Amino acid sequence: MSATPVAPLRESSHLIPSFNLIPNTSLQNYPLIIYHECFPPSISTAVIEAHLRSVGVVEPQWRYTMYTTTHFHSTTHEVLCIASGRARLCFGGEDNPARVETEVKIGDVIVIPAGVGHRLLQELDSGFEMVGSYPKGKDWDMCYGREDEKANIEAIKDLAWFDRDPVYGDEGPALQVVYGSV
Repeated sequence: MSATPVAPLRESSHLIPSFNLIPNTSLQNYPLIIYHECFPPSISTAVIEAHLRSVGVVEPQWRYTMYTTTHFHSTTHEVLCIASGRARLCFGGEDNPARVETEVKIGDVIVIPAGVGHRLLQELDSGFEMVGSYPKGKDWDMCYGREDEKANIEAIKDLAWFDRDPVYGDEGPALQVVYGSV
């Protein structure tokens, strides 16, 4: 079982301005990308992890829900694959007038650029779970938009974007929205 072919895949991308000390997409202008119904609803967590490993761009590191506190990562971009359930998520900071609030469900994939604040607003089904993955060789940190994190925030500017799509490899939305047609 594999991902929906790229051609009919519906994706949405969002540029979110900085808010207070949450940089969002302002430092690199890489968008938050949601691949809608990327995997079939019958997908299992193990199959998602195996697929990501076979593509070889990111390494699955955990299975969990999303924290209810707005946080972001300064050391790496993040790929979240919804493995079960549905939830409402917030990107950009809950007080940010330009925030993105969206419902995600099993089979969706979210590519979150470093610096984009994110949090769980509400689990809509019990058992909401994601597979959290990061580019090979990258370790993730936790930042909350505090004054003492300014050096972490500055380091985001130096992070490279994906040279292959984390789900599709040599083509796919993570490449198309940044580099144009590939």
